[in-house]
Amino acid sequence: MLTQDYLVRIMVQFAEIIRRSWMRATKERDPRGAADMLEDAVGEATDIDGGVLLSLSPESIASVMQVSGTDPKVTEYIARSLLLASGYLREAGDHGLATVREQQARAIAEAYGHELPETPEGLAGLLDDLDEGVVEQTEPSLATMGFDEEPFGSDTPVVSEEPRSPTA
Repeated sequence: MLTQDYLVRIMVQFAEIIRRSWMRATKERDPRGAADMLEDAVGEATDIDGGVLLSLSPESIASVMQVSGTDPKVTEYIARSLLLASGYLREAGDHGLATVREQQARAIAEAYGHELPETPEGLAGLLDDLDEGVVEQTEPSLATMGFDEEPFGSDTPVVSEEPRSPTA
């Protein structure tokens, strides 16, 4: 039960940070800040210093997470958060770091057997993949946090598909 409560808490926190990052990227037009929020959440979920973890090569990040005992159910959210952060970073014009975050996300997903969409835009159904038991326990919390409606249903893209020029 304690483990289940821990997982539910981590997943609800990820749901909240994803919602907030979406708001920051679209409403506040701060994709870099949105990426930072997701990166911070990764550090908190792994109990590993986020700065150290995210400085690792894609090949090393999954190995360190496996050795540290990061719960496999949490790793999918970490991988998806990093992929989403890569989209925000591209939108912010930081293509080099965006590529690293995407490679880290894919390395984690591969190591743990998770599937990721081809692009960050494909993450709109992030919350749809929760286990049924977790959904039942988190629905009241998610509704309280504003997940009654899908935030990705707006006409505003979460991340742009084409890089913007610095003068735009």
